[in-house]
Amino acid sequence: MRTLNRLKKNKDFQVVFKKGRSFANRQFVVYVLKQEGQSFSRLGLSVSKKMGNAVMRNHIKRFIKEIFRDLSDKLEPGIDYIIISRRPVRTMTYQQMQNSLIHVLRKTGLMTEHKDI
Repeated sequence: MRTLNRLKKNKDFQVVFKKGRSFANRQFVVYVLKQEGQSFSRLGLSVSKKMGNAVMRNHIKRFIKEIFRDLSDKLEPGIDYIIISRRPVRTMTYQQMQNSLIHVLRKTGLMTEHKDI
């Protein structure tokens, strides 16, 4: 994922938290905020230390980034997304994570419906 497509700064996160909308299921919380004049989507990730050691947290982040990259052509451009993982994610497989993330992204209304996923 290119640096341009990532949310890294605390102020960027705070803007999305304060002005954006949140959607959740048992595994993920997703905050979304439409950015005017932005032609690409940006992703911010939050994986708590309660999720495990650094290896586990990085493993979860890599899975989420890969899922987001796969789904990026099905998501509306110009949106900032923050994905927060919850504890049940620790024991999930890649496919289970993908299904759960698709579920919560469809709740946002910003994802086109595709049956081939």
